[in-house]
Amino acid sequence: MAGKKKIKKAAALAYDHTSPEPPKLLAKGKGALAEKIIRLAQEHDIAVKEDADLVEALMLLDLDEAIPPELYKVVAEILAFVYSLNQKWKQFNL
Repeated sequence: MAGKKKIKKAAALAYDHTSPEPPKLLAKGKGALAEKIIRLAQEHDIAVKEDADLVEALMLLDLDEAIPPELYKVVAEILAFVYSLNQKWKQFNL
């Protein structure tokens, strides 16, 4: 299967840090829909992080479904990454 092109996949999470609820799956898609999810995130200055294993797990969830406890650690790492980026952005844009 050499040369087989991988289909792009993307997922978007929604998280309210003031709520005790875990993050929820906001959007998911393959191919052109994945590209649109990524493009919209970039257009709105939303950080995009590539993680093939996580996106595969998120693709199994239904839209608006809370992430399962098994994904808490990896999602927390991504949220920490996004928080760090936001803090750096604020520093340079004061």
